[in-house]
Amino acid sequence: MLRSLILLLFTAFVGGLSAQQPLDLIPYPASVTRGTGTFTFDADTRLRTESAAQRQVADFFTKQYARATGWDLMAPGRGRKAITVRQDTALGDEAYRLDVNADGITVDAGSLHALVYGLQTLRQLLPPAFEDSTTVTDVAWEIPQLTIEDEPRFAWRGLMLDVSRHFFPVEYIKETIDRMAFLKLNTLHWHLVDDQGWRIEIKKYPRLTEMGAWRVDQEAIAWNARETNDPAAEATYGGYYTQAEISEVVDYAWRRGITVVPEIEMPAHVMSAIAAYPWLSCTEDTIAVPSGGVWPITEIYCAGKESTFTFLENVLTEVMALFPSRYIHVGGDEATKTNWELCPHCQRRIEAEGLAGTDELQSYFIRRIERFLSELGRTLLGWDEILEGGLAPGATVMSWRGMQGGWEASKEGHDVVMTPTSHAYFDYYQGNPDYEPTAFGAFTYLNTVYGFEPTLDSMTQAQRDRVLGGQANLWSEYVPTPAHSEYMLYPRLWATAEVLWSPRSVRDWADFSTRTRRMFPRFDRMGINYAKSAYQVTMEPQVDPAAPSVSLRLASEFPDTRIRYTTDGQPVTAASPLYDGPVRLSSTATVKAVVFEDGKPVTRPTEKSYVFHEAVNARATFEPTYHQAYSGQGDVTPVNILRGSKDFHDGQWLGWLNTDVTIELDLGEAKEISSVQLGFLESQGAGIYFPTSVAVSVSEDGQTYTETGTFTRELQSAPETTIEDFGVDFPARPARYLRLRVAHGRSWLFLDEVLVR
Repeated sequence: MLRSLILLLFTAFVGGLSAQQPLDLIPYPASVTRGTGTFTFDADTRLRTESAAQRQVADFFTKQYARATGWDLMAPGRGRKAITVRQDTALGDEAYRLDVNADGITVDAGSLHALVYGLQTLRQLLPPAFEDSTTVTDVAWEIPQLTIEDEPRFAWRGLMLDVSRHFFPVEYIKETIDRMAFLKLNTLHWHLVDDQGWRIEIKKYPRLTEMGAWRVDQEAIAWNARETNDPAAEATYGGYYTQAEISEVVDYAWRRGITVVPEIEMPAHVMSAIAAYPWLSCTEDTIAVPSGGVWPITEIYCAGKESTFTFLENVLTEVMALFPSRYIHVGGDEATKTNWELCPHCQRRIEAEGLAGTDELQSYFIRRIERFLSELGRTLLGWDEILEGGLAPGATVMSWRGMQGGWEASKEGHDVVMTPTSHAYFDYYQGNPDYEPTAFGAFTYLNTVYGFEPTLDSMTQAQRDRVLGGQANLWSEYVPTPAHSEYMLYPRLWATAEVLWSPRSVRDWADFSTRTRRMFPRFDRMGINYAKSAYQVTMEPQVDPAAPSVSLRLASEFPDTRIRYTTDGQPVTAASPLYDGPVRLSSTATVKAVVFEDGKPVTRPTEKSYVFHEAVNARATFEPTYHQAYSGQGDVTPVNILRGSKDFHDGQWLGWLNTDVTIELDLGEAKEISSVQLGFLESQGAGIYFPTSVAVSVSEDGQTYTETGTFTRELQSAPETTIEDFGVDFPARPARYLRLRVAHGRSWLFLDEVLVR
């Protein structure tokens, strides 16, 4: 009797623990009511549906279930346990209710796509081994008893993939759709056209893919340093999607609750089209598809020729036959209208339509395309530049240059999608550039994404009702491969998904961070190449120039991490000191620091050297003085111990534009020295180049200088951002004054420290 009572109490205790184990769900549901105990899947569990359509959209779940468990949810017979799927029209179109008890699971859904969301939640409740591609036998296939009532906060929950700057195969597009569905995102914005490549087959205009889809391969050169291509040069880099492939992707996405919205750029970002058909431009010059960055964008469609609109209407007709989406994105951004100012066709159009100038001509262009789409039952969507000159009546605005464009459009009664650079641009760095692949020179951290709010406090309720939602954007100038694309997307896309789905009341950065970290093993099993940048240790130095000394604060973006460090350049181990407060340095040190979990380092260690050299606190003068936009910490910048990073906006760099530089240092007293090294940054895509020579002269009296040596180097093509020290070593000699002549003269020169030893 006593033994039975103990067993009963123990079972109840374990059941209670199971019921209260954390729910690792992203995005987090609107409402969760926890029960007691679990539901256990077994070989007799079956999926019961009401229709073939339900079985079709549940296919992703039943197939993965069979792979991981070895059991067939669709096997003959009703089974002892069931996952029962029901349509409930009383629920919202994207709402579902998931009820789990000991005897079975019920998923009530307002639509087929809501059923997908319910099954994705069920999937995330299952153990991470559910994501395996082969049968796993040593796992308890059970989930906690609970009731979830859930629906999204916003109707538009999107991701934009740019496949023009770099082309990605269909298989990767489908993988991305699978990841989006996992996160309950519902809109894939497919950027199919840009200057650097036309990626969609248009049967009426075959040269768009025969010529416009290909460019000269300059992949070994930094994006913005690539040369203008000769139209006669062989074009070997690129690719495109056939109409059959596009239909396949659209159908694949629909089965997973995702609508694919195509973007066909106009009137700018279309050099790929003009390369194929020069008559589309004002000048009709023969051009090549560019291999890299283009700015300003002057080669744009001619708005004065009727043939341009005939071409676009024919293209859009084929596009609409492939994409059932209500929305057709037409770009509308970054058009430099220089050629329109000079074009007789455009000037005649301006006069005939009574337009005030080229801004209104762009408005005419967009309004005309909007009218064409509207007559065919579609809605024009464009970047916020389509506001310029007046907004087309039925247009929807995608606000990217901040939130103001969305505010203005909503004030005028237009629907908007918020996607500001500040929170939604995933081609930006997500961590310290010293430990990240090359990206656009700005930052969108994981916690920044999680802080995104698509509505503004200054909006009226009517304006808020016009905000459809938001999306993340991954432009691919610096993203050449699928693996790199995944790295830039995840985990930031998980944050976007939660922002757009979950109520504000359940969102919490610390909780999201914890769930994200606990879900990494699941994503490992899914084979996702996610970034661990939020673990990377940051070092915040505070210099006391009088001592001199440096006080270092260590942190990671994820809260409550365990950071271990060394100050002697030795590897960091599980036995290294645990960080618990600022680290003080008073002599030369190489600091390494890394987050540890389960006794192992999570990332590469952050490493920084702090050299207390002979020129620390020296008086420095410059001829010419540094550029006001890149003034670092002022005159003390190259003698303050602190080194710059690959982020040239970090406040530790002095910059000069198109000039040689002379730097003079007064060490305060004569010192025995034998080496002078200067630290420089090169980022050719940003127009920053290493010097071609550094000449070092020294003096004891400040009057008579002796040259100790000159370092020279040839200009070299370099696609990556790098930091190097250049200078000279020489036999030891006394010196108080140094004169350093740096030859450059090309674009930007960036200097962070002068190390005198």
